[in-house]
Amino acid sequence: MPDNPPMVAEPAPWYVYLLECRNGSYYAGISNDVEARFQAHLAGKGARYTRANPPVKLLASRAYPDRATASKAEWQLKRQPRARKLAWLLAVEPVLLA
Repeated sequence: MPDNPPMVAEPAPWYVYLLECRNGSYYAGISNDVEARFQAHLAGKGARYTRANPPVKLLASRAYPDRATASKAEWQLKRQPRARKLAWLLAVEPVLLA
């Protein structure tokens, strides 16, 4: 009987997500469970920014293979002007912004 290598679970993806807040601003964050994180923001248990500026809707999310890659994408996204954030939102493929 041949030896079968042990099954290694694929790591769960991490997501960069973009929220629209009540004041019209955007908030970007990362999570491995976007819906649960969105619900936390709605309940006032999310980031300090969204406690002060509650989100009204989840605009989009993009999957990344791991937390480090998602964090890098979030860092880049947060430093972009609003128009670039909109471009990221409308992109078909996830992209890291230059």
